[in-house]
Amino acid sequence: MTETPKLVVVSAGLGKPSSTRLLGDRLAEATRRRLDEREIAVEAHTIELRDLAVDIAHNLVTGFPPPALRAAIDTVVSADALIVVSPIFSASYSGLFKSFFDVLDNTALIGKPVLIAATGGTARHSLALEHALRPLFAYLRATVVPTSVYVATDEWGAAAGEGVEGVGTRIARAGGELADLVAGSPPHPATRPSSATTAIDEVVPFAEQLAALGRG
Repeated sequence: MTETPKLVVVSAGLGKPSSTRLLGDRLAEATRRRLDEREIAVEAHTIELRDLAVDIAHNLVTGFPPPALRAAIDTVVSADALIVVSPIFSASYSGLFKSFFDVLDNTALIGKPVLIAATGGTARHSLALEHALRPLFAYLRATVVPTSVYVATDEWGAAAGEGVEGVGTRIARAGGELADLVAGSPPHPATRPSSATTAIDEVVPFAEQLAALGRG
């Protein structure tokens, strides 16, 4: 690990503002907050693949990355940890998301801590994380954190239901697990499920969250 760990979010969201980018930002903040508790500063970067779509297609047919894509690849390869977020289309990750990881060397992510996450229209697509994203990063021999985070459209700004964790709780646990790997230490007690989830699951309307992202 470098002296100041580098945390990189790779978002395949297509809209602007994007709920996929929003989820990536919230996971990064949860990870950074948990590392702050350990007095570990982190250098954070975000890569939006929508801005690199043409470059990625160019690389696929020529085998050579244009400068902007080369810089993004170098940022990912040099990261100490990744948060990767894709919208779910047709029960799997988007083509743009897969194409970006196709242009990486297949040894580039070996042993790198990776948190996988996705957004989608309905909860029916949540298993795409386990049958599509997790196998992809297992193939690349990354170290994938146990908790993956899927957020359906109607879950944003919704309260936790009976027997169902809220979005905030899932994000906090996943961020804590990634922070544990970055810190290279045993799981922090606070990453374990807690009954005190009220503050974490404070309900903020989805439109308000997206509006804040657009201002950023």
